[in-house]
Amino acid sequence: MNGRPILTVAETRAAEARTIAAGTPGLELMRRAGAAAAEAIIARYRPQPVHVLCGPGNNGGDGYVIALRLAGRGWPVTVLALSEPTTEDARASRAEWGGPVATLEKAPDTGLLIDALFGAGLTRPLTGVAAQVAQALAAEPDRVVAIDLPSGLEGDTGRALGAAVCAGLTITFHSRKPAHVLEPGRRLCGEVVVADIGLDQAPAALWENEPDLWADRLPWPDAGSHKHARGRLMVVSGDAWNTGAARLAARAGLRIGAGLVTLYAPPDALAANAAHLEAVMLRPFESDLDLERAADQADAVVIGPAAGVGDDTRVNVLALARTGAALVLDADGITVFREAPETLFSVLDRDDVLTPHPGEFERLFPGLIAGAPERIAAARRAAARAGSVVLLKGADTVVAAPDGRAAVNLNGSPWLATAGSGDVLAGFIAGLMAQGMESFEAACAGAWIHAEAAQEHGPGLISEDLPGLAPVVLRRLYEER
Repeated sequence: MNGRPILTVAETRAAEARTIAAGTPGLELMRRAGAAAAEAIIARYRPQPVHVLCGPGNNGGDGYVIALRLAGRGWPVTVLALSEPTTEDARASRAEWGGPVATLEKAPDTGLLIDALFGAGLTRPLTGVAAQVAQALAAEPDRVVAIDLPSGLEGDTGRALGAAVCAGLTITFHSRKPAHVLEPGRRLCGEVVVADIGLDQAPAALWENEPDLWADRLPWPDAGSHKHARGRLMVVSGDAWNTGAARLAARAGLRIGAGLVTLYAPPDALAANAAHLEAVMLRPFESDLDLERAADQADAVVIGPAAGVGDDTRVNVLALARTGAALVLDADGITVFREAPETLFSVLDRDDVLTPHPGEFERLFPGLIAGAPERIAAARRAAARAGSVVLLKGADTVVAAPDGRAAVNLNGSPWLATAGSGDVLAGFIAGLMAQGMESFEAACAGAWIHAEAAQEHGPGLISEDLPGLAPVVLRRLYEER
């Protein structure tokens, strides 16, 4: 796949080892990293006094290179070392710096602070002076630039091991690591810059969720397109008092491009839905067999938004799973199987998508989040267990496929914290699936477009706004294709 990979600490070290084995010395990689970091700092800050805080390992070695580069550009630079370098490359970089090195005893009160104490390989809590400095730097992120990762974070999980730095800018190399994209590390990193230092590339299974990953698979109409060719989406409504969620999903599917969207409603919900629908068609159903017959003429189906947590919903899901339509299960369509998740898993396949928030995830996969090292692993294990794509919602939304592929959203928006936004997301994903997009890519694209639409609106967003904002995002993607 295209897209920018996210690599674990071990994968990054392996890439470094392959590059060194191919003939590039480790010291040269350190020089490239320090030079790239210095350029990123110069591009974002005015010249000012800067204090480079160097740890004992290669992260500290990067710091000495940064100090040399900034001093060479006329910046007033002070280097403060936690201890003597312990690696050959770091010792060489300190020697190349050649200037004075003071002992780090406390965080400087003024100037720009470069955190080159510990990188993503940290495995234990900071102690002593390092912990005190990290606590001080956490209070002033606008003054802090972290190299590789804010000191105190675990690179593969984003968890703070104890005291941890909070940075306004983090400069990492080759690719992001899980700590750059998972909370709370994501929040503590501030802006993240990824610098290319010429490391060996290798196949990846985890990516940043951004358009390069899936844009070439977006379904655009051509001169010969008609509504049936653009995909037939079916959405199942709840009862008379619970119709709005399904309408949100239906409108979202229509706005994202599905050519024909039909809302199927129980007889008592027909009037309520009819009063609010225009381009979305409306049909009645009275039994699971009615839905099964209807779904044979659909490409994708959304069921779950306000469907009700009862036997009817459970039976309806199982009936729809017997058809050839791809399913998007959300909300009640997930919760209704909390007592018998294996019953659901037995009828799902790789074309189906589950879209749980953490609470719904726990109902279907009890203990999986708590037992996993981080959300990526939890989503992957869930997708393998269910045999379908799983989208685990959150500020750091993760999309995982049964074959181990996964992507993490980087454009999550706080404005999505409003009732009904998940119903719209389900509609976006199903609308793309109805048009023939593979389920994993559709879930990734739907999540990204959903967040971009929220950012377009900003304060005051309600879920009813989201479908109408999708065309703005789609136009950008269309023009950039």
